[in-house]
Amino acid sequence: MIFLIPIFLIPALGGIYGTEYWSQQAHPHNGRKLRLFYGLVTAALATVAVSANAILFLVAWEIMALSAFFLVTTEDEDRAVRQAGWLYLITTHISTLCLFALFAVLRVATGSYALGPLPVDLASPGIVTAVFILAVLAFGCKAGLVPFHIWLPSAHAMTPSHVSALMSGVLIKIGIYGLIRITSWLPDPPVWWGGLLLILGAGSGVLGVVMALGQHDLKRLLAYHSIENIGIIVMGVGLALVGRSLNCVEWVVLGLAGALLHVWNHGLFKALLFLSAGAVIHGTHSRDLDHMGGLGRVMPVTALCFAVGAIAICGLPPLNGFVSELLIYIGAFRSLGIGQALSWPAAAFVAPVLALIGALALACFVKAFGAVFLGTARSRHGEHAHEVGRAMTRPMLVLAILCVGIGIAPIVVAPVLDQGILAWILDGTDEVPRVATLVPLGWVSLGSLTLVALLGLFTLAMRKRITQGGSASGITWDCGYAAPSARMQYTASSFAQILGTLFGWIQHPRVRAPRVEAVFPGRTTFKSHVPDILLDVVLKPVFRFGAKLLSSFRFLQAGNIHAYLLYIVLFLMALLLWR
Repeated sequence: MIFLIPIFLIPALGGIYGTEYWSQQAHPHNGRKLRLFYGLVTAALATVAVSANAILFLVAWEIMALSAFFLVTTEDEDRAVRQAGWLYLITTHISTLCLFALFAVLRVATGSYALGPLPVDLASPGIVTAVFILAVLAFGCKAGLVPFHIWLPSAHAMTPSHVSALMSGVLIKIGIYGLIRITSWLPDPPVWWGGLLLILGAGSGVLGVVMALGQHDLKRLLAYHSIENIGIIVMGVGLALVGRSLNCVEWVVLGLAGALLHVWNHGLFKALLFLSAGAVIHGTHSRDLDHMGGLGRVMPVTALCFAVGAIAICGLPPLNGFVSELLIYIGAFRSLGIGQALSWPAAAFVAPVLALIGALALACFVKAFGAVFLGTARSRHGEHAHEVGRAMTRPMLVLAILCVGIGIAPIVVAPVLDQGILAWILDGTDEVPRVATLVPLGWVSLGSLTLVALLGLFTLAMRKRITQGGSASGITWDCGYAAPSARMQYTASSFAQILGTLFGWIQHPRVRAPRVEAVFPGRTTFKSHVPDILLDVVLKPVFRFGAKLLSSFRFLQAGNIHAYLLYIVLFLMALLLWR
């Protein structure tokens, strides 16, 4: 149920949004294609979530994967879109092959394709470990967990924005669903399972936010933050697995509650951010941060919704992202075992990692919000921007209200989390503490309401001061220039330059700086690009080398049937000798 709610909610809101954003009249060549596969991927996601049989699970999984491929390649006349689609298709089928192996191992162990807990008498250490490793590979690829994330940035950036909202808010969460579901069936997990997930989650969280800092493309920036938040969720699952290994129910409750609630929260605020980005793109016809600016005045509803999503994704009160991260924080601190007999201090590193991720996310979204909505228009794209219609703003407002609602009243969702935790703990534990007994959710609500009230009073006071005392308009910052222009504003790159330099060893930025070679130099340009470190710096060079190496064996393809028969005979002889 916890996963089915976003599976139906976010596509429903996206469907309403798409009636204006991607109408059939404006897109006669691919509008029907998009709507067909948008509905089909939603149905497949729901079928995966309720499957009780491995065959049905795989069929629904493949329908989901292929439907998402056709959504990614909606604008397949664009070469970059086709490349993103093929990269997604390759990665998702690596995931599918791992699922084939996973269910084959389960079939050998249980003698059935029924999905359910693995009996203790059939669960040898080798079988259980193989299932866990295959689950991490299969579902890690779908979730975009580092180092299996290579498809995610380009796929999310190239799709229509309400499809990006579906993929980031729902589709990648099906990888989390599979990981949680499989680990609930495996008895007696060793502690290194949880440790592995903690490391993968921490790496995904830090790498995702660091790579987001260097992006100029608004949607690509948001895509890397999906990798970051998947890392946060996986850290929660890892903490729960460690607690299960050490028989510490409190760690299980806090870790899994934080992970499950963050599944909801990330679905809400990331869908909100992608829909807001789509409104910006719809109004400016550009995704480049350095072509925007000053949109807060002409797109106030979109600016408000983007601000709500940005505050939520940074884990700041009084919004929902703060609550789910707080649960994981408390679980990490409890792993120190202060005043208790049980302790596993290694899990406590989650707390400083979360703090680092939150600080970097805050810097990134200050950059993004400032470059898009503040200042003045940097190009004609920003000058001709306009607010979008109600079909696009209303779904955004619904998501914003839900983000605020969970942040202010987390006690409302606590019983749902309790039921999800009980469904995951299958060992017959009699006493499982409730989330509300481990976390002071009442005080969280009180603090959030107080913060909202103070913010409202401050806003009213400022409005009163402006209306009564009058206001003068002038240039915000001119640095001594008599006639400053829009080009003299901070760009997204300049704002993030210090952090970019600090993490340059991760980002590997590619910079083309201007060369001034005369007293009166001609027109020049500055360009910077942050590639995906794994895909562009590691995998592509390796595959280019492999292609070059294998091309040297093309002489074997002589087009002569006699030569091919000889190859077969030689290969058979080699097999017989080896046997």
